[in-house]
Amino acid sequence: MNHELPSLNYDYDALEPVIDEETMRTHHGKHHQGYTDKLNNALARHEDHDHNDLLLADPDDLILHLNQLPDDIKDAVRQNGGGYTNHRLFFNHLTPNGSDPSESMQEQLNRRFGGLDDFNDALKDYATSQFGSGWAWLTVNQEQELELMSTANQNNPLLYGKQPILGVDVWEHAYYLKYQNRRGEYVDNVLSIIDWEQVEENYEGALDSL
Repeated sequence: MNHELPSLNYDYDALEPVIDEETMRTHHGKHHQGYTDKLNNALARHEDHDHNDLLLADPDDLILHLNQLPDDIKDAVRQNGGGYTNHRLFFNHLTPNGSDPSESMQEQLNRRFGGLDDFNDALKDYATSQFGSGWAWLTVNQEQELELMSTANQNNPLLYGKQPILGVDVWEHAYYLKYQNRRGEYVDNVLSIIDWEQVEENYEGALDSL
């Protein structure tokens, strides 16, 4: 049950000027590492639990089966397991130069949101209207449709029966060193460095899991 900090596919300075090197070092090396450590510490309290196979599972599965965990670690897994898996997804679908959705994904965005620009505007609305710390998400719902949502703190859409395929972190630690209170500017810029090939891979995986 010793989860490790996921490595990045790029250097800490690779996302500049959108995300500066100092923010990346702090966000990944301290915050993401902190969620990883706290998740491991919570799970270690029940090494001999009857559901030891579940405690060994990927954090996504821990969140999906949160009610099967011992009561005294449920909140820790929800918060820190969420922090672990939310950041893993977020960092993994960023890329230095961004990319465009494939034709098939563009069709999905057209049908659900009116196009990529309209999707970006809608996701930005979720991100900027989230009060306090949290996330804005593109998810796949139980009807296998794309759906936008936001969550507070480190809550993951899996808690609500939805599969996240793209997330924007709007905790202040994600942007404050560079953008201060300009959350909207940060969101606009992050959406310009999305790796849509990875998002589409996440989408296919979500369809397979539903």
